[in-house]
Amino acid sequence: MATSKGLPRDTFAKLSPHPFLLANLQPPAPANAARSNGRAPDEARIPNVNTSSLTHAHGSAVVRTGDTTVICGVRAETLLASDIPNFRRHNALSATETDGAAELKDYDLLVPNIELATGCAPQFLPGNPPTTLAQTLSARVYALLHSSKLLDAEDLRIWYTRPAENAGADDEEEDKMEDENDKVEGEKVVMAYWVLYIDIFFISFDGNPFDAAWAAVLAALRDTTIPIARWDPDREMVLCSRDEPKPLTVNGFPIACTAGVFTGKETTDKPAGGTFWTLVDTDRLEEGLCEEEITAVVDRTSGETKLLSISKHGGTALQPQLIREYIGVAERRWEQFRKAMA
Repeated sequence: MATSKGLPRDTFAKLSPHPFLLANLQPPAPANAARSNGRAPDEARIPNVNTSSLTHAHGSAVVRTGDTTVICGVRAETLLASDIPNFRRHNALSATETDGAAELKDYDLLVPNIELATGCAPQFLPGNPPTTLAQTLSARVYALLHSSKLLDAEDLRIWYTRPAENAGADDEEEDKMEDENDKVEGEKVVMAYWVLYIDIFFISFDGNPFDAAWAAVLAALRDTTIPIARWDPDREMVLCSRDEPKPLTVNGFPIACTAGVFTGKETTDKPAGGTFWTLVDTDRLEEGLCEEEITAVVDRTSGETKLLSISKHGGTALQPQLIREYIGVAERRWEQFRKAMA
């Protein structure tokens, strides 16, 4: 039996990653271009989603794309309005007129945090301080939570209806307080809020962390239920009931799709006219070889594609026409996640 004298594929990929990936993307005819992992350039890893994975959280989800696995847990805690600096008092009338999205952001009612130092990869050992990547991912998730208007502020408000004034007050006091009583009698006011702490942990890391983290956040929020809460004026505190918890209202189904741009020349100065490939859902090896990245967030809940955001980082290869064509790739990715979370 003949033995191979060449290096195994995995060894060659580690020793010379750029030529190895380039050779796979430029195979001799009639073979089709394929990446080192066997996927086509526009092929993403099939996502797997499981919800209600954590019993101690109000909502949770585990998302796996290839060898990247993320778990997200959502915990809801109450925050008194009196503890919010520069709080603007809301009643039932003003709440309908104000922008709920601004309320969520101004009062920091959504608090995402990403933890990479879990041993999910050799460069992310437990006990290390938060890396730049972890802080960047947390900031991107925070920005998308607010820009997509995924949640309604009404779900997080805890109301209290003030009682009518006692009818036994004397006429003089009634005259003095007439105007004030007209304003507060039976008035509904916000006394507290629910704050959602969204914790994202990477169990294993093999590239494309933002797409997996955002999908885990979306799945966990769709799984989240919060207790019925009311304000007790005698105790001056919020009381909660475990009976009949209410789910959050999640607006739309925004999905992020990220791709890296791999160029044919292993240099830092890559002209826009050179040969390049757009690699959808890059793994850890490919991420280290791509100096340009594009992320599109789309929502097709209504049947039509709604582009929520598009961002491009580094490089000069992708031109506006190619960026527009990438939207079609993001649409196919949306369908995959929609099917996984159905």
